[in-house]
Amino acid sequence: MEILRDCEVCPRNCHVNRLENKTAVCRTGRYAYVASASPHFGEEDCLRGWNGSGTVFFSFCNLKCVFCQNFDISWEGNGQIFTPEQLARLMIYLQESGCHNINFVTPEHVVPQVIEAIPLAIERGLRLPIVYNTSAYDSMHSLKLMEGIVDVYMPDFKFWDSELSFLYMAARDYPDVARLAIKEMHRQVGLLRFDDQGLALRGLLVRHLVMPNRVSNTRKICQFIASDISMDTYINIMDQYRPEGRVLKKPEKYQEINRRTSFPEYEEALRIARDEGLYRIDKRWMH
Repeated sequence: MEILRDCEVCPRNCHVNRLENKTAVCRTGRYAYVASASPHFGEEDCLRGWNGSGTVFFSFCNLKCVFCQNFDISWEGNGQIFTPEQLARLMIYLQESGCHNINFVTPEHVVPQVIEAIPLAIERGLRLPIVYNTSAYDSMHSLKLMEGIVDVYMPDFKFWDSELSFLYMAARDYPDVARLAIKEMHRQVGLLRFDDQGLALRGLLVRHLVMPNRVSNTRKICQFIASDISMDTYINIMDQYRPEGRVLKKPEKYQEINRRTSFPEYEEALRIARDEGLYRIDKRWMH
């Protein structure tokens, strides 16, 4: 918990004393905010199974994605404070609901609070795999704290270009951070492995959201995954981008991404992934 005293939990390195409820970019102090928790059926088949993935959506975020589809959670912070004991009980509730895993969504800024709660949940009988569902804007320090705790890392590698990362997420260093973070995640858990029912047990699952007008540079991202991680990496090429949040409020500023991803753009992204040697591609069709 001492990392919160001079906060370096994420790459922002804001150096505020969150133990005294001082806040900066993530607007989160001593305790985590939780927006919702429930069995979720919108995840990959290997996570949702037949009873759902036990998602815990944390409020606020260390990125400022202007297109965030959960704008009310990440920007506006809808949710309420949860103590470690309450977080632990939440995990047990999801397990008792039949969920196949505990899926922490946007946990980058609350790693200490998550680590604080998990032992309490284990004491209550937690036995499910832990999924770390992230933007990939994670500090190496936090990831090393999570080693041995996380079973499935699920980063979304969003942008390759630093200037576009700054424009759309207010994080010019995002591409460099994401590359290092995904390498570290792979070092910890390796390639994604499944049980005999097709559920994810342990490993790396990389997501990539296809953006309009090729702004995310799918080819560069797939080249990196194939060459610097492994051609055997399990990847989900996602099609669900739609304008939300500040894109709708300032359409003239974000003109390039002020529309849905088209079917040809999505098909092109799938073709690029295969061209670069990636073959473990999550089998979903465009919505």
